Amino acid sequence: MVPITVTYLGDLRCEAVHGPSGVRLITDAPVDNQGKGESFSPTDLLATAYATCMTTIMGIVAKRDGIALQGVQIAVEKHMTAAPPRKVARIVLRFAMPAALTPDQRAKLEKAAHSCPVALSVSPDVTIEASFAYA
Repeated sequence: MVPITVTYLGDLRCEAVHGPSGVRLITDAPVDNQGKGESFSPTDLLATAYATCMTTIMGIVAKRDGIALQGVQIAVEKHMTAAPPRKVARIVLRFAMPAALTPDQRAKLEKAAHSCPVALSVSPDVTIEASFAYA
């Protein structure tokens, strides 16, 4: 269990504090939902969590197997539903991976990415489009 404390700061803004580290994170409602859009929205964090979780699990496999993975970048898009209820409809993840990875390493890392805890926790109603480019 990891304690996280969330405080509503008003004006559709929250501050979350990660208990073990004390790191602070601000969320703000997006402009299209009455907010200022000055920070990550909660649904932005969902998409970000998906990408960072996939990458972290790939990193665990890479560390275990001696695979160089530093510098991987992920472009993330979060798409909301057009009609109520408002929710995340689709997350697009485009991974820019090292070209030097062997086919076996690529398969192993991609399989690991898709089995991350966030991927296993998000509703199957959310469409996930993950692509891996090796260049």
